[in-house]
Amino acid sequence: MRVVITGGGTGGHLKVADALIEEYSKRGIKPIFIGSINGQDKDWFDKDKRLYRTYFLETKGVVNKKGFGKIASLFQIIKAMNKCFDIFDDNEVKTVISVGGFSAAPATFASILSWGCKLYIHEQNSVMGKLNQLTSKFATEVFCSFDNNSPIKDYPVSDEFFDNARIRDEIQTIIFLGGSQGATAINNFALKVAPKLNSLGLKIIHQTGKNDFERVSKEYETMGIEVDVFPFSKEISKKMSLADFAVSRAGASTLWELCANSLPTLFVPYPYAAKDHQYTNAKFLEEKGLCYISREKDLSEELLIETLKKDNFSISKKLVDSISCDAVESIVDLISNQK
Repeated sequence: MRVVITGGGTGGHLKVADALIEEYSKRGIKPIFIGSINGQDKDWFDKDKRLYRTYFLETKGVVNKKGFGKIASLFQIIKAMNKCFDIFDDNEVKTVISVGGFSAAPATFASILSWGCKLYIHEQNSVMGKLNQLTSKFATEVFCSFDNNSPIKDYPVSDEFFDNARIRDEIQTIIFLGGSQGATAINNFALKVAPKLNSLGLKIIHQTGKNDFERVSKEYETMGIEVDVFPFSKEISKKMSLADFAVSRAGASTLWELCANSLPTLFVPYPYAAKDHQYTNAKFLEEKGLCYISREKDLSEELLIETLKKDNFSISKKLVDSISCDAVESIVDLISNQK
């Protein structure tokens, strides 16, 4: 019997899928991955040797579609769901783990309609996505780090973020993070405050996203400021470990990675995230005294400088106990014991 891991579309979902795949691989088990040909799924897992098989189906998101576009997307999901029935039968699939995103829809619905197949859901954000809202009532377990009723509350974060963690007792380097796709607003803010940070003797690390890398790197060059600037890095944990403070979007995976790294952060939530979930993600931490939040419209050089002067040493120390390093092991243990 095989385990299916499904979902993706964006890096946040795929990071959780990757953590689950890695844990199963450590146990000598090769799961099946079912994703979409759209989004980033194929870039992450095509020809991944940890997987028994991969399937990338023709699916697109439904939530933001209207009229014929919504109908077409629903038809694609139904067609892909029928393909999942065949995959389940051919591979004796009895366990499906959904990490959310539009990529997860076909296999998730197929698991609900397949006799004897158990569905497990990992919800990354503080506000549940539409698909998970619809399917969670059929799930054997729903895991969420923002839900006190979750059987496992810690977020699946790769060991490297814990391995590279340290307590920050002095701020010498600041890292700007806009997520894997980058964030123009954070990029522009970093460029705006770079002269001031440079005059204070602070070093800058900046992940721009691939679409804005050329523009941002040229701006730094024009200003004559030496910056570790890059579009995206698979070694982002090492970049974080070099920093003493972060300015970041508040997607769930990045948020918990920063916690695991004990890195004090000013979160700038993406203002157009569904149901403002990035703000509520960060608010969950802020209420525990573990971070700072600023709305994008309120960002200013003065706000950042004042935040840097606060007791970030205490925050860094408290972050050590904010997340456990064994979340993914606990999730897979629970799933394995319920077979």
